[in-house]
Amino acid sequence: MSGQVEEQSKLERVLRSGQLAVTAELNSPDSHLPESVHRNALVLGSLCDGINATDAAGASVHLSSIAVSAILQKAGYEPVMQMSCRDRNRIAMQGELLGAAALNIKNILCLTGDGVHTGDHPEAKPVFDMDSINLLKTARIMEEEGRFLSGRKLESNPKFFLGAAANPFVPPYDFRPLRLKKKINAGAKFIQTQFCFDVTRLKTYMDSVNDMGLSEKVFILIGVGPIKSAKSAQWIRSNVPGVVIPDAVISRLKQAKDQAAEGKKICLEIVQQVIEMPGVKGIHIMAYGQEELVPEIIAESGILDNRNNNI
Repeated sequence: MSGQVEEQSKLERVLRSGQLAVTAELNSPDSHLPESVHRNALVLGSLCDGINATDAAGASVHLSSIAVSAILQKAGYEPVMQMSCRDRNRIAMQGELLGAAALNIKNILCLTGDGVHTGDHPEAKPVFDMDSINLLKTARIMEEEGRFLSGRKLESNPKFFLGAAANPFVPPYDFRPLRLKKKINAGAKFIQTQFCFDVTRLKTYMDSVNDMGLSEKVFILIGVGPIKSAKSAQWIRSNVPGVVIPDAVISRLKQAKDQAAEGKKICLEIVQQVIEMPGVKGIHIMAYGQEELVPEIIAESGILDNRNNNI
């Protein structure tokens, strides 16, 4: 039993202990200096059970996710390495999965990736040799069967804690739980959702997920985050694929005297509602440009008040 525990990541141990987990997103710097990663991680690391290293988020170039994950790992943080199918074929992805395992990076978030047209190199050639479901299957084959997709045997089986993304907030709504089921069947053990600004829509989704028994098979962390202003909310809604921000949220921000404080308040209200939902196992905080608010959100939400750290 002790050997199995040692093979688990901290994030997996927290989730399997039945405690609510907290992960946060670290935006990869435009720098090769480890100090840039340390600076961004410092405000997140003491309270988070995992720090996501983004993989060319928004199809824009940044320090690679495997490098950020390795720097985080060496500094004593818990990385969640994002891997997008947009920029690699199956040869590169299998090699990078092995590389992550060699660096003792266990948490892998498998993503299809946004189209190149959304980023800073729209002339780039997209790859999309596989999608997130096939990437999950590939990692699971390497872990469970000890082979590459070609059939060639591995000398040793890598160990992963595989994750995927979900977006309950975009149509077709009835398809979203079915898509989640496919990702679970492919090997996903944890899920991080897109930003939640519509708690009613999330509840409908979670009701379906629970009725299908899916929340018993996967750990679901709900994406949350503060918004600086109504202008920021409108820009995000128009320019970031998959993010849905209701008119009521933007109207509330517009009417606030201190829009940044109101954005944080909205985030806290959402956190406190979603962690009470059956099937929700934690939150994933995305606070681009406002990383200093992450500890405040964690502390003021009370999500870790009953945390047992002896795991």
